[in-house]
Amino acid sequence: MARSPVVLGIESSCDETGAGLVRDGRLLGHAVASSMDEHARFGGVVPEIAARAHVHAAAPVVRAALADAGLAMSDIDAVAVTTGPGLSGALQVGVAAAKGIAYSLGVPLYGVHHLAGHVAADTLEHGPLPNPCMVLIVSGGHTSLLLVRDLARDPIVHLGDTLDDAAGECFDKVARVFGLPYPGGPAVDRAAREGDPRAVPLPRPLTGPRDDPYAFSFSGLKTAAARWAERHRQAGRPLPVADGAASLQEAVADVLTRKAVRACADHGVGTLVVVGGVAANSRVRALARERCDAAGIELRVPPLRLCTDNGAMIAAVGDLLVRAGAEPAPLDVSVDPSAPLTYAALHPVARPARAA
Repeated sequence: MARSPVVLGIESSCDETGAGLVRDGRLLGHAVASSMDEHARFGGVVPEIAARAHVHAAAPVVRAALADAGLAMSDIDAVAVTTGPGLSGALQVGVAAAKGIAYSLGVPLYGVHHLAGHVAADTLEHGPLPNPCMVLIVSGGHTSLLLVRDLARDPIVHLGDTLDDAAGECFDKVARVFGLPYPGGPAVDRAAREGDPRAVPLPRPLTGPRDDPYAFSFSGLKTAAARWAERHRQAGRPLPVADGAASLQEAVADVLTRKAVRACADHGVGTLVVVGGVAANSRVRALARERCDAAGIELRVPPLRLCTDNGAMIAAVGDLLVRAGAEPAPLDVSVDPSAPLTYAALHPVARPARAA
């Protein structure tokens, strides 16, 4: 009997270079190299630095993932790669590496939407996604509520997206104001452990009766937290960072989980899946659990190692596409740094610019 195909996934959309290997929905091995430390002194990701880091890390990360799985390069039956959205130069590095491996092995190549990878990451821990399920994606650049059916075949329905700052972006920007290190999300989470989440009366954006029930906006929350810090400093008072962090974290978690649970109830969906880097936040996870239990909703959240960007999640999408009989990417597949999430497969092709 022929063995099931092994899919290599490559992720390089931002500051993590990831590779993972998946077969039949099971994670065989993965590895991640991060350039986060190189960006920390700038307070955010520098695209050129990220792209150079991917160039240096791509081959070693693939080798490390193969070693983790106990496999050889010749065992790879298909390659999946993030083709968007993300930083253009960073994406180009991953696509070039994936093309080289796929073409040298004579195996099919699949382009994958980065956010679909985050959704699929949960399948590596909890098995196939229920059809339908509600997905809350929360990361540094994205905050969305999605109605997902068959991830490999069906269109993904956007119920709501962020209108301005994403949740992770809000954490990063406020952390800088508070004097906390980059990345802001983990720093806020650590500082909040010693604080009072009721100490600072921060707003809950777009939660009024006339507001869009599924849209998100964190720009006003960011500004309110910054103004609170400024008032303390102008008055010459020491800034109670722990209280500010705990209150900010509580506001973000409140808005995210309130809207997600409401979406489940409104659409008759019994499972909520929370994914993305901010899904690693302790208060988001705890409040989601509390509210889902109260509403009789099953909550699924990937383990911390699969919440942030990684190649395993891209391999998981590739594995689903292979098993669904999806068409591989064309030979001239390119990148789309601002690709909307419509389908899990993303096969953009660069078009030559028209002459003036």
